[in-house]
Amino acid sequence: MAGLYIHLPFCLSKCPYCSFVSFPRLKHLWKRYVEAVTKDLRRVAQTTEIVAIDTLFLGGGTPTVLPVELLSAILDTCRTFFSLENTAEVSIEANPGTVTKHDLLRLRRSGVNRISFGIQSFNDNELTLLGRPYCSDSAMAALVAARQVGFANISIDLMYGLPGQDRMAWEKNLEELFKIRPDHLSCYQLTIEDGTPFAKRLADGVFSSADEEEIEKMDKLTIEWACAMGLEQYEISNFARPGFECRHNVNYWMNGNYLAAGASAVSCIDGRRQRRVSLPLQYCRMLERGADPVIDEEFLDAQASFRESVVMGLRMVRGVCRKDLVARYGVDVQAYYGPLLVDLQRQGLLVLGETHLWLTARGRRFANRVMAELV
Repeated sequence: MAGLYIHLPFCLSKCPYCSFVSFPRLKHLWKRYVEAVTKDLRRVAQTTEIVAIDTLFLGGGTPTVLPVELLSAILDTCRTFFSLENTAEVSIEANPGTVTKHDLLRLRRSGVNRISFGIQSFNDNELTLLGRPYCSDSAMAALVAARQVGFANISIDLMYGLPGQDRMAWEKNLEELFKIRPDHLSCYQLTIEDGTPFAKRLADGVFSSADEEEIEKMDKLTIEWACAMGLEQYEISNFARPGFECRHNVNYWMNGNYLAAGASAVSCIDGRRQRRVSLPLQYCRMLERGADPVIDEEFLDAQASFRESVVMGLRMVRGVCRKDLVARYGVDVQAYYGPLLVDLQRQGLLVLGETHLWLTARGRRFANRVMAELV
């Protein structure tokens, strides 16, 4: 089994914190791009032995800026070239203001069974700061509409650690979740990336980074409120009702195989990682002339793949299974890392159990540091 990711790099506007491969104002390219994705998927199907797909994820950008007809065409193409299991998780990312209730119904009927809304905040002032082109009322309306048309697996993205945001403001965001009771919740601390407008504002002193003590309080609040909603933390930033974990992302964190199509999309099959060209127009032109859009490729040797499996797997609350690592690589984490694991355990960051290696609650707060040492 494998996952399949389709990247749709279009959006209504570019958010000032965003460093993803996404582009506004390219409506004239939408249909041409979808035709290129079809060619890309055909090429992928012809060059891989993988047939059965367990998860399909349409991400971006904001996929739902495209008309439903084009999104349905992509889904049909995936079914033409691959075998989607009856229980396959079919996800799409969406933003309020890009889908009507009728659009949501058509997406549901086209086979999408999981929808992930990039809400980011239920506070209108915070939405303005983040450059989101909708208000909190329209965000809630979109979530209600998704429930009404039959989506039984709704995920919400929220962002915290915003400039000027304190624990009380974050708690009000979490309170709003009770109105919709999502099946899945992703909470991401704002990271200011180089080259973004937010990075310039930070450098110019327009605002400052969030206070670490407030961030820690927000982290604690998130866990408390998620628990109250029946959501269990299963990954550093993700919570879900039992059985509603994002299977597509879990496959990433377990270093499984995944195929991909679309500008900048990355695939990884048995240690062979490929990345496609990032610019949508260049992507279209390459596929139109029969060229391979893959511009970067690397092969992970067994040791590199082992370390990546450990580092990615530690994002999961349950950690990494020692038995699975031995079966896959013939190496146990204790033997491989030796004194380093002892030191990380002494610092209260890791636990090495009989069956699993996992991060402690404190370790999850310093996950980047721990993973940098293990990689």
